[in-house]
Amino acid sequence: MLHLGRETGSRTTATKPTAPAQGDQSCDLVTVPARQGLEAVDILRRGRGQEPVGPVLHDGACDTLGFLVPPGTADAWDVPGSACTRTDGRGLRIPAEPPVSGSGWLLPPAEDAPVTDPAVLRAALDQAARLIEAADNCC
Repeated sequence: MLHLGRETGSRTTATKPTAPAQGDQSCDLVTVPARQGLEAVDILRRGRGQEPVGPVLHDGACDTLGFLVPPGTADAWDVPGSACTRTDGRGLRIPAEPPVSGSGWLLPPAEDAPVTDPAVLRAALDQAARLIEAADNCC
């Protein structure tokens, strides 16, 4: 599973930065299987009149995508097949470079889309799951 922060042994934990750069924003991280996440990114990017898609990390080692969402999202996140990592107000910020070795930005941080709206992401993940189920049950 993909987490932001510094590596401690075999997993990465969220950490408080010593001096956040101007414009950095705290966030939570919604992690989903890569297949569902890629479908959701496609749905979000095609959406008309929707909020912009925030940064999305791809963790090739775990085959997951991580969507950066506003802090506090984890408190109410209950989408099956996904996880939301809480920052607990520790000042987790959006880094310019991918935070974990072996990961990369599918959609890098941008000024106009600091994070993805959790309600919009939830709808896209639900739609992606239905599309994948339909495709898997076809033929």
